[in-house]
This record gives sequence, structure tokens and C-alpha cells, in this order.
Amino acid sequence: MSVGLLLITHNDIGAQLLATACATYGSCPVPVRTLEVAADIDPEPLVARAREFRRALDQGDGVLVLTDCFGSTPSNIAGHLLEEGDVSVVSGVSLPMLIRVLNYPSLGLSELADKAVSGGCEGIVLSSPKRTTDGE
Repeated sequence: MSVGLLLITHNDIGAQLLATACATYGSCPVPVRTLEVAADIDPEPLVARAREFRRALDQGDGVLVLTDCFGSTPSNIAGHLLEEGDVSVVSGVSLPMLIRVLNYPSLGLSELADKAVSGGCEGIVLSSPKRTTDGE
């Protein structure tokens, strides 16, 4: 068994990130679903669909939900799943975060959520031109 993964994002951000990450592996090492949230849609039916996805993905080890922007409609939909048991929600999904999660398919829910956060944080790197002190 493994933790299921649910991406709840604006439009097809989650599907695109997942396709890119899984192309790296040739397949997806965990059970996963994506839920697309359009800007002009009633969120209530999507809460019901997210609950269905959570039940389908939970093989006994829980479900990690990744969402794009904390406080947004996708994040609020994900928040409804917290009432249902073995669910962790991490906002700010990015490709480095998702790849980190997929690298550790055998971890438990809590540890996998930690890996998601560390992947997101460590995936942010500022690159700047090399500066010299002598004006070169």
C-alpha cells in the first residue's frame, strides 16, 4: 500500500505538473488523481468529487492533497477533506515539490507531507550573475 495523492488546482495546473513529473519516471509510482477548478464554477459539486477521489485513493495509508494557492477555492475544497480522517493538505504545489513526493512512494502520510514541504522550499533557488569587487 501507499499514500494516495490528490492534486486540486486552478484549471489544469495539477494535471500539467503531474504529466511532467511522471514523464520523468516513465509512470507514476503512487495512485493519483487531479481535480481541476475553473474560476467560474460552483465549488460544492467539486467538494463532493474531491471526497470521491479521496475515498478511491485511500488504500489504508491516507491521502496527501497538494493544492496551488492557500486560501483559494482549490485550497478551500481541500480543507473540506481534512474532516474525513487520514488527509494532509500542502499548499503551494510546484514541480520540485511533486517530484520530491514521487521520489518517496513508500513513506507514510506525515513523512510524505514533510517531504512535500521540503521539496517546495528547497526547490526555490535564487540565481544571480557573478559579481566581482574590482568592477570587471
